[in-house]
Amino acid sequence: MGATGVGVLAVLLGAALGAPRASALAAVGRLPVARAPPRAMAAAPRGARAPTTAARVAAARRRAAPRMVAVETPPGGITPSDPSKPPFDTVLVANRGEIAIRICRAVHELGGRAIAIYSREDAYAKHRRTADAAYLLNPEGSGLSPVGSYLDIPRIVAAAKEMGAQAIHPGYGFLSENAKFAQACADNGLVFIGPTPQTIQEFGSKTDARKMAIEAGLPVIPGSAALADVGEAVAFAEEVGFPLMVKATMGGGGKGMRIVRDMAQLKAGVPAAISEALAAFGDGTVFLERYIERPRHVEVQVLGDGTGDVVHLYERDCSVQRRHQKVVEIAPALGLSDELRHALYADAVKIAKATKYRAAGTVEFLVDQKGRHYFIEVNPRIQVEHTITEEVTGIDLVQAQIRIAAGATLRDLGISQERIMLRGVAIQCRITTEDPCDNFRPDTGTITMYRSSAGPGIRLDGVGYTGLTISPHYDSLLTKVTARADSWGAAVSRMRRALQEFTIDGVQTNIPFLLAMMTDELFISGNVDTSYIEQRGPSLLERAKLGGPAETSGTAIKASDQTDLIAKYLAHVAVNGQPKSLGAHPGVRASVRAVPPPKLPDMLRAESAPAGWRQVLLREGPAGFARAVRAHKGLLLTDTTWRDAHQSLLATRMRTCDILKAAPATDVALRNAFSLEMWGGATYDVSMRFLREDPWDRLRALRAAAPSVPFQMLLRGANAVGYTSYPDNVVKKFCKLAVKDGIDVFRIFDSLNYLENMKLGIDAVGEAGGVIEATLCYTGDLCDPTKRKYSLEYYLNYARELVALGVHMLAVKDMAGLLKPAAAQMLVSALRAEFPDLPIHVHTHDTAGTGVASMLAAAHAGADVVDCAIDGLSGMTSQPSMGALIGATAGTALDTGISLRHTEGLNEYWEQVRQMYAPFESGQLSGSADVYLNEIPGGQYTNLLFQTRQLGLAGRWSQVKRAYTQANLLLGDVIKVTPSSKVVGDLANFMVANNLRPDELVERAADLDFPDSVLQYLRGEIGTPPGGFPEPLRTRALKGARSIVGRPGASLPPFDFDAAAKYLAARFNTAVISEEDVVSHALYPTVFDDFLNHQLKYGNVSLIPTSAFLHSLELGEAVQFIDNAGKESEVKMLGVTPPLANGICSVLLEINGEPRIVSVRDSKLAPKSGTKGEKADPIDDGSVGSPLSGVVVALKVDKGDTVEKGQPIAVMSAMKMETTVTAPITGVVERLAVSAGASIEVGDLIVYIKGGADFIASKQN
Repeated sequence: MGATGVGVLAVLLGAALGAPRASALAAVGRLPVARAPPRAMAAAPRGARAPTTAARVAAARRRAAPRMVAVETPPGGITPSDPSKPPFDTVLVANRGEIAIRICRAVHELGGRAIAIYSREDAYAKHRRTADAAYLLNPEGSGLSPVGSYLDIPRIVAAAKEMGAQAIHPGYGFLSENAKFAQACADNGLVFIGPTPQTIQEFGSKTDARKMAIEAGLPVIPGSAALADVGEAVAFAEEVGFPLMVKATMGGGGKGMRIVRDMAQLKAGVPAAISEALAAFGDGTVFLERYIERPRHVEVQVLGDGTGDVVHLYERDCSVQRRHQKVVEIAPALGLSDELRHALYADAVKIAKATKYRAAGTVEFLVDQKGRHYFIEVNPRIQVEHTITEEVTGIDLVQAQIRIAAGATLRDLGISQERIMLRGVAIQCRITTEDPCDNFRPDTGTITMYRSSAGPGIRLDGVGYTGLTISPHYDSLLTKVTARADSWGAAVSRMRRALQEFTIDGVQTNIPFLLAMMTDELFISGNVDTSYIEQRGPSLLERAKLGGPAETSGTAIKASDQTDLIAKYLAHVAVNGQPKSLGAHPGVRASVRAVPPPKLPDMLRAESAPAGWRQVLLREGPAGFARAVRAHKGLLLTDTTWRDAHQSLLATRMRTCDILKAAPATDVALRNAFSLEMWGGATYDVSMRFLREDPWDRLRALRAAAPSVPFQMLLRGANAVGYTSYPDNVVKKFCKLAVKDGIDVFRIFDSLNYLENMKLGIDAVGEAGGVIEATLCYTGDLCDPTKRKYSLEYYLNYARELVALGVHMLAVKDMAGLLKPAAAQMLVSALRAEFPDLPIHVHTHDTAGTGVASMLAAAHAGADVVDCAIDGLSGMTSQPSMGALIGATAGTALDTGISLRHTEGLNEYWEQVRQMYAPFESGQLSGSADVYLNEIPGGQYTNLLFQTRQLGLAGRWSQVKRAYTQANLLLGDVIKVTPSSKVVGDLANFMVANNLRPDELVERAADLDFPDSVLQYLRGEIGTPPGGFPEPLRTRALKGARSIVGRPGASLPPFDFDAAAKYLAARFNTAVISEEDVVSHALYPTVFDDFLNHQLKYGNVSLIPTSAFLHSLELGEAVQFIDNAGKESEVKMLGVTPPLANGICSVLLEINGEPRIVSVRDSKLAPKSGTKGEKADPIDDGSVGSPLSGVVVALKVDKGDTVEKGQPIAVMSAMKMETTVTAPITGVVERLAVSAGASIEVGDLIVYIKGGADFIASKQN
């Protein structure tokens, strides 16, 4: 990292930790030191900040320019028309943000000094650094609020005098339309750069302006005088009718405005508008005006010199508005007739001349659908959108204001109506820190990356920079983007390009919404009015959520955002590590950080390999495929490496990226294999819950990388890939999508061998077009004549029932490795004799070490296919060694058609990959014959061990294994495979944790709180076990609860997929909801919702290497990954600061060579209940959180109050916009978590409501 990068990082860190910006800059040696001008030093008042280093240097450079004059030059001696002399030596800018910067630049270009004012909350604001010196308005103890600071007339006037200013420019907003401020300037010998106090008074009041317009002969909209109270509003409404517009008499920007369509809205809207206007302008006076439906909002820019000479600078169309706040402005307006344009110009100039208007101003009109125009107001100030007029006329309005204030006339400035010409078309977009996908909620936080646009025809006026903290106290405007071109179409294209070039991270912005607008046909047509956003909003939001064409994923995250979200995830892991629920051994770190893809031997290449069995399936269909398998000479293999092998050894924690890296080589080396078992079972749940991956993405990616070998999945019958029963249409929809996305063979089983559950799975796979491999789950011991429950005849009878359902294949699933070689020979021989035409597939686990022998015995007895795993992930609780089976059968009638040399590269790859997953190893170093006693399935072994550890029973693992045997017998000696195996495991842990013997458990069953899974089993929710349920345990444990008879899911109503899709789209603010997403939600609603939340917060973490996913990056370590757009990105760890008092750590990263700071809360220091920063629970409807970051203006309820759903409970203010928070449920206020006046963040708890109508009724009774 170069010196520049280190310097920038030091500056950012200084801001993050609250260090003064100037000190931070000086500390890294980035700026030269210059002596401050004498006046600036002498004038620095008590409570003021000295000029920043940057300001001193800038000022020194300006004074070195030949055209500058001495600082001491008095205003009276200036010749305004002389461009070599500044109109004013020093101008105080009585504003903040981008307009303050704009004014400073104009003052500097005219040769003067600019003085900024600022609040403590604006300590690092950009306008401070742009000015030559800055004055602090609200030092500690002043009692001034963040907004009130900029409204304090005496303090601002005093600052101007103390800083040696001769003039004050008010900008827009704040005091710009306050006649008392203009008069105070005049009374103190200061020039107010704007209209006279009288003009401001006349035009500042919209009601007075209406009178003047009427006197001047301008058409106006019917309206009221200023309202004294709500009663006067009601009286006017009764006389005029609805709809009406409530408008603040002062100010602009949409503040204090409400459309009301009935009396109820009027009575609520007037007080709300008064409150908002008072907060924004210091004056809460409002009036009523008849509301015109769907007008265009057109304003004419005027410029006067106070002598009666006034010119217009053409018009701007400001119709694109939201909440009466302008979003996009266009100059000139499109589609107006020449007659209307000239009428607008004439009326604008007429009313300005009537007052001998001085400075820049805007005369605003509404144009109705018939082309009639109505005067609405005059804004006696510079407007936000003045930039587009400057672009299309070439006249610098701010400089003209300053020169006119110094005494110049329009003639002196060379400005006359005939010389003002239009040059092209300009558009302005306002980039704000609002989230369009969350109802335009104002966002706050620190900008971690700010990269803006540039290029021909683009102008930027803004405050954004990397490290800027967005405050909830001020307007959300970040940057104004102006695009100018020769034509409307070219201007739109240029604006679209400019917006696409922006990168702003750390806070949400409205850029996606603006981009959607730039591609909207109606907007491009230019035929828009003030209802445009209201009408097109839904479709624009859809596009905004999509993030633009060809940049979408399942959670609608743009590829350009993925790197930053992933960096946020890496920062989170650096501070908090992985959650304990992931199951990794604490302190165990993998010795291998990365593994290259496996290599194939030279003699084996994709183009020379034979066609795989999948081509047979695609050509012949499932039935023909089964016949071909049965006719095949030799033993076929299924490789379980991609699923059951890592489930059994590594708790199913294998990530997609590591499997995908091996997929192309596997597709060639195992071309003769029957299948790759790679999906379903626990992998579906775990991928979302722990790995934060989409299981459907895994399926599709692997299918694309390995197209030749059939894919096989594990289907839990009526349970699909879940742990409970689902509506039939969910199971069928799941199977249909699985086939579409790449599954070929479905190994269908039921954990209890319950035929009714099997029927649904078989029907679903058959309808979907998959290969039906019906499964007999094996338990017990056929070699032991004393174990009679699961006899040979039991399995044959069950097989007969399955075959009668029309299956393609039979499978024997030995979940625990209990199928001894002799038992394998007995069972497979009997099945082969009875079903000579059906392929037989055998699965086992090598827990006891007899797996290879059992598979060879099964093969000799007539099995067509057996399961195995690549050597590096075989043995113990996994499947038998593939290499052993290949070697043992080579050259015999059972030859697999696969060479050991073909699998060498794969084996070496998986041996290394396994080392990366060392934190998930069970610690088992050898096989364990005690499986014949405890019968723990191999796929459950490691998961049960992790569960035992998390329950604090790690030192009692031997007891748990013994208890597993006891629990199995207590439950009726069940077949143990998910979900029945989970029932047994949960009961075993329960017995050990509570020190219960089997007899004690049965005796005390009525008083015990059993695990949910046990109760679900006893209620019949997963089916009926062979031999029925155990008594008296069942009756006692259920305590009278109803049980299910028959197939559990048979009585469930069909799942509403359309409703679920709408719910997901609304909850996650995305238009990208796939059929697969809806099915995942149907199967695992909580898990899937949590997964989507994680994706939206941290991006697609499956893109990063496993080492970075599992472990925090070390100091100086960098990680590379390919983002969704196919571009390589790099994130480097530079350091982590200690947590601040609020628990926030600053993580210093370098992202693609650019320094970045990510703020992360240390979870160990998270706020406790009842403390500031306590978060609302998003799942609990009674936990009411703040919808935005801001200030609590008022609490409408108190503890113990009864509230109705929809009742206002609090009023929030953010960026001068008030929002009412309503009760989401009916209930009683149990707790207030904040007080009025508190500053809180989005999601912070406001109140807790103990809820529900039943609760209210119980309280009343």
